[in-house]
Amino acid sequence: MTQAPRVYGTEHDLPAAGPQPGRTYRELTGGPLDGQLIDVTGWTDEEITTGAYLITLHSAYGPGGRASYAPTISQPDGPWVWEGDVP
Repeated sequence: MTQAPRVYGTEHDLPAAGPQPGRTYRELTGGPLDGQLIDVTGWTDEEITTGAYLITLHSAYGPGGRASYAPTISQPDGPWVWEGDVP
């Protein structure tokens, strides 16, 4: 049985941790959150094209550090790519 990708910010052991109908997601690729989805429902176009610093337990700066993810110029509607960790 294939498990749905986990949505960033949800608890991994909750049954509803996968994508939900009617929501818009971007896949996170590379880095500590690789394979997770970020829910961008309700985000502005500017927020989506800018990307985000996402808190992670597995940052180079330890728990509470942030991982920078953003879309690529060649695929603005595609997955978000890891750009590195920030404190």
